[in-house]
Amino acid sequence: MNTLAAQEIKRKGISAVDEALKEGPVHVIKNNQPQYVVLSEERYRELLESEDAAYNARIRESLADLKAGRVKRGTAKDLIRELELED
Repeated sequence: MNTLAAQEIKRKGISAVDEALKEGPVHVIKNNQPQYVVLSEERYRELLESEDAAYNARIRESLADLKAGRVKRGTAKDLIRELELED
């Protein structure tokens, strides 16, 4: 894990973060605990794109399930009864 103490940032400024980012995402340590993660803009955009792609894939799969009739409608009580979770 690429870490940087918050005190180091306070002392050296953003240049400390710039230097650490050369090795990947930077976990900023405050009070001996990781508090923040600093990413390059490029990596941040990649994460957003991946998140969007995963969301779209879940929606496509849900629509395919609906179209194929693999969806049942009912209440929570119906599901509990079907799974035989009642005493």
